[in-house]
Formats: sequence, structure tokens, C-alpha cells
Amino acid sequence: MSANTIPANRKTGFIDTVDEKEAKSFSSTASPIGKGQLVKAASAVAQIASAQWILILGLIFGGCCSNVFTLEAIVQENTNAGNLITFIQFLFVATEGYIHFFAPTQPPLFIAKPHVPFQRYAVGVTLFFLVSVLNNFVWKYHISIPVHIIFRSGGPLFSLVVGFIYGKKFSRAQIASVVILTAGVICATLFDAKNVKDKKEGTTETSNTREFAIGILILFLAQVLSAVMSQINENTYKKYGSFWRENLFYMHFLTLPLFYPVRNSIIDEFHNLAKSTPVSVTPPILSALVPQVCIPKQILYLLLNAATQYICVRGVNNLAGSATAVTVTIVLNVRKCVSLLLSIYLFGNKLSLGTTAGAILVFGGAAWYSIEISRLRQAAKSLKSA
Repeated sequence: MSANTIPANRKTGFIDTVDEKEAKSFSSTASPIGKGQLVKAASAVAQIASAQWILILGLIFGGCCSNVFTLEAIVQENTNAGNLITFIQFLFVATEGYIHFFAPTQPPLFIAKPHVPFQRYAVGVTLFFLVSVLNNFVWKYHISIPVHIIFRSGGPLFSLVVGFIYGKKFSRAQIASVVILTAGVICATLFDAKNVKDKKEGTTETSNTREFAIGILILFLAQVLSAVMSQINENTYKKYGSFWRENLFYMHFLTLPLFYPVRNSIIDEFHNLAKSTPVSVTPPILSALVPQVCIPKQILYLLLNAATQYICVRGVNNLAGSATAVTVTIVLNVRKCVSLLLSIYLFGNKLSLGTTAGAILVFGGAAWYSIEISRLRQAAKSLKSA
């Protein structure tokens, strides 16, 4: 799960990633929203109705939603598999990127020279590693997938706080939307904490309120680090330009050595997954022609998780390259809602009325925040061209 590693108009979609949106802010003196802005917002939604819209939406909803399914299928049986899940995701993206950037004339790594100096990646890579590991570490504290999705949708809150620290200005609408979003996060978290406590009284296998609080604190820390990382990346792109695919590759490739201290944990987690029930991966139509191949079910989910994560990344980047920020935000918010509903339907997760209300506030606040960003950008462009 990932974090945002590219500028506002170039989302990775990882971590989930993924899916937080960092955006530049403008002065609160911009003109108020009017009919023209509403028409533009509506036309932005229509942008995806192009020749490649089926492919884009297929990648996003197929890849991202399938990724949530495979993730939950793993963590429901192996809550301690966070390091392994993160490592395999990073290894998959790094391997694909290495093939793409392979340069036989550039020893010793044989990869094309990056546009951004390696030393510039140092802080960003460290933060990216920490954010990704923390987001997958919380499973052992019995944080549910629905709460994970809701909490990570609160990215604008942390972006606003970090933006204030860096001297940015925000409009009243942006602040109001973040207040609504924050209320949603608090509401969803408190009601889910109550559910955890109630379950504890009925079964001894459910984590207690203290464990849940630790998990929420870990998610909170991951979100703060993600917002700081986004600001650092934004400054990097301002100086060196936007090269999203290069950034995606190096952020994963350079992070792989950081997994060395937890190598024993990764090996143990892999062995635990390897003990799961074997399933056949040979298509039935070919069963009479080729030998049947079986692999442990949890290992299959692990591989599918890494593959679908990458599909999700490509889908979001394709969308970001052919649509406005408003369109991207609307599609990603719908995607998160679909993932939440799938988690509830497929795995029997239940949301209380309070948690559901919190989710509505979070998704609504996030959408308003991003639409306001788009309005301010348009206003700034109009003032520039005047």
C-alpha cells in the first residue's frame, strides 16, 4: 500500500497506495464557484468516455478492486504477513521497471541514467519504505480492510497540515472539506473501536481496544509520513521535471535493500503461507494436455496481489494522463467505495451505522477538497492569462 510518489497530475495509484492525492494550493482569494465551474466539472467526468475508457476503467476497477480482494484473502488467515506482502509488491514493480530501463552500456547496474540524482531519492525512498511497511504492518492489530480504506482516504487532512507547515495557503472551502473529512475519520474510527471492544467480550481471538488503538496510531503515522513524502516529491518535480515511470521504478528498486533487516520475518511469513492448501493453476481446458500444477493457495493470492497492484498503478496513471484532476478524484473515490462494498460482501465485513456515516463524510469531504483544488487551479490559470 502505497503512497503517493508522483505529482498531482501523475498518480501512481499505489498503496494504494493506494490512492491519496497531493495537490498544489493557491490563494483563498480565488473567485467563488459558479455555473461555469459546475459545467467544467461535469465535462471533466465525460473525459473518460474516450477510445481507451474501457481499458482504463478495466485496469483501475479490475486491478485495484482485485488487489483488495487478494489482500484481504491473505490477511484474514495470516495477519503477520505484512512485510512479505510489501516486499513482493516492491519486487514485482522493481523487476518490471528494471526490464523497461535496462541499459547494457551502463554498468554496474545496467540501468538508464535517471533524470533525478540518486542522492535526491534518499529521503523519499526511506519515507516510501516506512509508509508502505507501516500500512501493511497494521494487520496484526486487527485493523479491518474497511477501516483501512476509510482511514487512508483521509489524505487531504494530512496534506493540508503539512502544507501549512510549508507555508501554503488554503481556501475556506478546502478547510471546510477537510473538517468534514476529519469528522468522518474520527466517527468511523470510534465506532469501529466500539465494535472491536464488543467482539472482545464475545470471543477471545479478537484484539482488545488497546491493540486497535495501536493500529490506528500506526496508520496515523503512515499518513503523516506520506504527506511529508508527497511534499518532498513535489519539490523534486519542480526542480527536475516530472518523470513518473522513472520515479516509480527507482522508489521501488532502491527500497529493496531496506528489507534486509526484516529478511528473517519475510522468510517465516513465506513459509507460513506455503503451508496453505494447494490449488491447481492449470486451466481446466488444458488439463488433458499438460500436467496439473498446484501451488499453495496463499502463495497464489500473494502473487496475484503483486500483479493486480501493478495493474492498478498503470490504470491510474493512464487515467491521470488523459483526464483532469477532478475526473481522477471522482473515479478513485468510486473505486474506493466499490472496494469497500466488495470487502463487506465477499468477506462478511459489517459496518455499523456510525462507521457508514463516517465513510460517507470521508469520501464526500475528499471529493469536495479535490474539486476545490481544480477550481483554484483554473482560477489561477485565468488570472495568469489575463
